[in-house]
Amino acid sequence: MTQDAHATDTQRETVFTVEATPVKFGEGAALDAGWELRRLGAQRVFVVIDPHVRHLGVADPVLAAMRAAGLHLTEFTDVDTEPDLAALERAVQAARAANPDSFAAIGGGSAIDTAKVANLLFTHGGQIMDYVNVPVGAGRRPPSPLRPLLAIPTTSGSGSEATTVAILDLPHLNIKSGLSHRTLRPAQAIVDPDLTRTAPPAVTAAAGLDVVCHAAESYLSRPYTTRDRPATPDDRPPYQGSNPVADLWSAQALRYGGQYLRRAVHGTGGEPDTQARGFMMLSATMAGVGFGSAGVHIPHACAYPIAGLRHTYRHPGYPGEKRFVPHGFSVIVTAPAAFRFTFDADPARHLFAATCLTGQTYAPDDRDALPDALLNLMRDVGAPSGVAALGYDETDIPALVDGALKQQRLLAVAPRQPGPDDLAQIFRDSMHNW
Repeated sequence: MTQDAHATDTQRETVFTVEATPVKFGEGAALDAGWELRRLGAQRVFVVIDPHVRHLGVADPVLAAMRAAGLHLTEFTDVDTEPDLAALERAVQAARAANPDSFAAIGGGSAIDTAKVANLLFTHGGQIMDYVNVPVGAGRRPPSPLRPLLAIPTTSGSGSEATTVAILDLPHLNIKSGLSHRTLRPAQAIVDPDLTRTAPPAVTAAAGLDVVCHAAESYLSRPYTTRDRPATPDDRPPYQGSNPVADLWSAQALRYGGQYLRRAVHGTGGEPDTQARGFMMLSATMAGVGFGSAGVHIPHACAYPIAGLRHTYRHPGYPGEKRFVPHGFSVIVTAPAAFRFTFDADPARHLFAATCLTGQTYAPDDRDALPDALLNLMRDVGAPSGVAALGYDETDIPALVDGALKQQRLLAVAPRQPGPDDLAQIFRDSMHNW
């Protein structure tokens, strides 16, 4: 189905929106943090910092730059990897005690998402579940903008610095879910490749595979013109479907993922490849802009129950002893099967996505082109081999399907709508990818 097929249908959507966080990129850019916060009107800043980043001293020059600008800082380092409801509530309480006029985040997606949620609840009150997407939460919309948030990623992935989304784990429900609204988008991002030097290869691999999935899913989402026209502008969803502007960002993010992720993970000459990690950081931001407009769908919908149903997996390359499935790994394991399922919705776009990743050309009927490109990339960067490697077997499929079906905000933009049986087959085909 093409976008032009509905161009004259008065009942269909005719408008799309692309918004982007202002981004300052380059080595040494993080030293502008104080200047950027001052520009945003900050005086008292609640700074959320990944504890591993804090321990290694990565944040020290950034914090010094903030203090040199005359800012009063409250540091918060009680950040969980893949934060759950309790961890986010601790951040909210700390923010309320600090009474800041602005927020900053230094770390990966978990730190940035924690800052988004703390900012939201500090500004507008209520409980976190009030804002979590339906049907898991109440889906309340923030009534007005939040305090300014400066996002400074330290991993070459996630893209949270460019998105309207914050993700949380809900162990009591055996699922992950999210909050999504345009007011959650950071006011400014600083993307500095120097900050990735201490990130472990496994973290770089998981984050980078998340970037690739963001880009592929958004590029392959259903065209925005296939949605019904909303009754009011406020009813227009954040995830609108593929559109010409988001396509440009997503396609370039796929190219960078194919060109640089392997180098970013493995380094060059035994040393971290800062150039490759920089391009993956840029790729993450680009993909964030793309999927922030177009949306993600089946692999991300499957990822939330994979990460939330069971907490027994521990990747040896991740710091700390916490048992969890890193988000990028939970997303990528079902992507090959998901894209085989969606291939017939638009073969040409699937083939183009594969070409972006590999630089190769493919036969018009090669439904394995994109799945194979992803599987090769997964193997090369040391990703888990499938859902079974994360601690699941076929007896878990009904629960995984139930969790995926709760992610209707995501599934709504899939180019081919999966039913329960389709999702079950995707999980079954993803148990052992190789």
